Amino acid sequence: MEPVTLSINDKALTVPGGITVASAVLVSGASFFRRSVSGSPRGPLCGIGICFECRLKINGLAHRRSCQVIVEDGMKIETDEQN
Repeated sequence: MEPVTLSINDKALTVPGGITVASAVLVSGASFFRRSVSGSPRGPLCGIGICFECRLKINGLAHRRSCQVIVEDGMKIETDEQN
């Protein structure tokens, strides 16, 4: 697959095409994906879309399950680490 360039928390990152957004975020070195309602850091748990722990804002749409979305060139990804 051809590499794609996307941004994670406004930082450009080039990753292999065909991987999930969750994989790209893990490669980026982000400490966590989101925070629970009590403020605890969260990240992928199941990797198949059942647990919803990997939810991120992708291209302006909140609560996308990042383990189910394939990266695309120019994609904008935001974690709660940014906030």
